[in-house]
Amino acid sequence: MSMAFSPPDPILIEQATEIIRGGGVVAFPSETSYGLAASIRHIHALEQIYAIKRRARNKPLLVLISDPSQLDLLVSQIPSIAPSLIRRFWPGPLTLLFPARPGLPWPLCGDTKKVGIRISSHPWAQALVRALGDPMTATSANLSGHPPGCTAREVLDQLRSPGPDYILDGGLTSGGAPSTILDISISPPHIVRKGAIDPTLCK
Repeated sequence: MSMAFSPPDPILIEQATEIIRGGGVVAFPSETSYGLAASIRHIHALEQIYAIKRRARNKPLLVLISDPSQLDLLVSQIPSIAPSLIRRFWPGPLTLLFPARPGLPWPLCGDTKKVGIRISSHPWAQALVRALGDPMTATSANLSGHPPGCTAREVLDQLRSPGPDYILDGGLTSGGAPSTILDISISPPHIVRKGAIDPTLCK
């Protein structure tokens, strides 16, 4: 489903950014559903996402960046297939699994030694991660095993005890499949999760 999104409200973006910088968790709109953003620099905020979602601790959190130059903060190497995939599918709902840079907070890679990264094509998500200036998490804003929220109200109704510190209301998202996850840390690359991007296009 394709839809036009409203332009981001700079005042709301700044409010959300300050909360994330301060170690809070913010729900924000992305291409298909709302996500939960925490700065990769605040381990307690990353851990709080697990409490909010009631998420198993062996499931790492995916990461949003604003520009490919931020990959150096997160990955130990960039596989040769990565540049072409980045050119074709970023910004967009394709998450790439890279070899993780040593020393990343455990919520970003668990015991996998890999980190999942993408650039969002949603204008509010783009504005938020740009304003933050650092990578942030992008896991879906829902209880684990429940449908992701496509409006701020759905997020509020589902995530209550505890809930995010702030909900950035960017209106209705498009719904549908989440991002496709492609592991490019191995050869040949492997589809970890089918999603919004046709996996046959990722070869």
